[in-house]
Amino acid sequence: MHKKMTITLDEAVYDGLYRRIGKRRMSRFIEDLVRPYVVDSSLDDEYRAMAADTAREAEAMAWSNALIEDIADAAR
Repeated sequence: MHKKMTITLDEAVYDGLYRRIGKRRMSRFIEDLVRPYVVDSSLDDEYRAMAADTAREAEAMAWSNALIEDIADAAR
């Protein structure tokens, strides 16, 4: 979810953003610059590292598939 915020910039800074980044992309540009300083991304980094571990992902997939087979065999 996005929130709207009003900020004040020096006119030269605004003009430079407008020329280089474009009117429709300034918010995203500023958000990308600020994000590392205000959002703890270590959890994101950990999830990326886990997803890159192909052996662990294969083991997790096998475990998940085994659970599905167990449920199919369960009495109702």
